[in-house]
Amino acid sequence: MELGSALEFLDNKSILVTGATGFLAKIFVEKILRVQPNVKKIYLLLRAADHISATLRLHNEIIGKDLFAVLKEKYWEKFTSEKITLIPGDISFEDLGIKDSNSVQEMLNEVDIVVNLAATADFHERYDVALGLNTFGAKFLTNFAMKCAKLKVLVHVSTAYVSGERTGLILENPYSMGEALNGSSDQEITLAMKGLGIQRARYYGWPNTYVFTKAMGEMVVGEFKGTLPTVIIRPTIITSTFKEPFPGWAEGVRTVDSIMIGYARHSSLVMWARYQVNAMILAMVAAASNIYHVGSSMRNPVKYCHVQDFSFRYFSNNPWIDKDGKPVIVGKMRVMDSMASFHRYMALRYLLPLKGLELVNTAFCHFFQGVYDNLYRKINYVTRMVDIYRPYLFSEATFDDINIEKLRMAARSSSEVNDMFYSDPKCIDWEDYFMNIHIPGIVKYIFK
Repeated sequence: MELGSALEFLDNKSILVTGATGFLAKIFVEKILRVQPNVKKIYLLLRAADHISATLRLHNEIIGKDLFAVLKEKYWEKFTSEKITLIPGDISFEDLGIKDSNSVQEMLNEVDIVVNLAATADFHERYDVALGLNTFGAKFLTNFAMKCAKLKVLVHVSTAYVSGERTGLILENPYSMGEALNGSSDQEITLAMKGLGIQRARYYGWPNTYVFTKAMGEMVVGEFKGTLPTVIIRPTIITSTFKEPFPGWAEGVRTVDSIMIGYARHSSLVMWARYQVNAMILAMVAAASNIYHVGSSMRNPVKYCHVQDFSFRYFSNNPWIDKDGKPVIVGKMRVMDSMASFHRYMALRYLLPLKGLELVNTAFCHFFQGVYDNLYRKINYVTRMVDIYRPYLFSEATFDDINIEKLRMAARSSSEVNDMFYSDPKCIDWEDYFMNIHIPGIVKYIFK
C-alpha cells in the first residue's frame, strides 16, 4: 500500500461534516483548517431551523470554544467566512433535511469528502431518536454521498463497541444486515431492523441503545461497500487532546471522566481525541473501503485499575474544592474485577450501613435526614455510573488494529505524517498523559 501526502489530498477539497457541534467533529474541523488552509470549503451541517440559528450555534458551540484559540491567532474572521459554509438541516431526514435546494445542488456538485460524525451518544436515549440519528442518519447521508459528483471518500465514524459484549480479539470485520435494504421503504427498514436487532442483540449482548443503533447504522453503510469508497472508523473511548492544538482540551463528561468526576467530588479503554482525528485523516487519504479500529488495546493497553491509581494520586495532591470551600479528601479506590464483586462490596461497605442509618433516622424523627440524603445520593451516583459504563469498565475485549497499522507502515517514511498526523499508540506514556494532561484538562475545562 502506498499513502500519498495528506496535505496534498486535502488541498482545494470541499468537505461535508455532519455532527459539527460534537466533540470529535470540532477537533476534526480545527485540525483541517489549521494544517491545510488551502482546503476549498468545509460545509457544516447543523441542526437548526434557519441560517440565523445555525450561525448562533456556530459561534456559541464551535468557534467560540477554547479549542479554536490557536487558529484564531493565525487568521480568523475573513478566513472563517471564506472556508466555512453553514448548512441548516437534520441528518434524520432524506436529503439531510436541507430546505434550500440551491445549497443541496451546490454540495452535490462540489463535495469531495463526506465525514459523518453525527450521532446521539446517550446510552439511554429513546429508541426512535437514536434510530433516527444513528441508523437512518447513516442511511440518508450515504444516499446523499452517492449523488455527489466528485466524491472521493465517505468516512463514517462508528464505535468499537458495536461488537457488543464479546470478549477476546475483535477483528475489523463488517457486519451484514443479511438482506438488501436499498430501495426499501423507511417503514420496511424499521421493521426489518427491529426484528434483526432483537436477534443480534440476544446473540451479541448489546448493552445499550447507543451501540445497538450505531451497529445497525454501520450495517446500512456496509450495504454500499463496493459501489462507494467508504471508510468506517471504530474509535474506542475518546479522551482529551494529547498535544495539539494544545494539551488537555476536553468538553462534556465522557465515559472515564464520569468516574473521575464522581471520585473527585464524592470520594467515591481509552484513546485521546487528536489520535482519532489523525487516524481518520490517514484513512481518508488511503480512500480504500475498509474498517479501522482506532484504539490502544492491541499495542499499548491501559486498564481501568491504572486510571483509578492515577486518579487517586492526582486528587490526593490536588483535591477538588467543594461548594463550601473545603477540599474533598479521597480514599484509595478498590479495584473491582466484575459487577458481582462491585455489588458485594457496595452491599457490605455502604448499603448495609445506609439501611442502618435509615432505621436510626426514622427512630430519631428524621434528625439525620441530611446525612442520610447525602450518603444515599453519593451511593446512588456511583452505582448508576458503574452500571451505565459496566460493559467498558469490565471489558475483556482487545480490538485488532491491523488495518490502521498498515496505514502507519505505509506512511512511516513520511515526516509529514510523523510530525503532523501521528497515530501510533505506542508513543503514549499513559501515566504522564493522565497525570499531566488529561486529568488537569478535565479539571480546567469540565469542572470549571
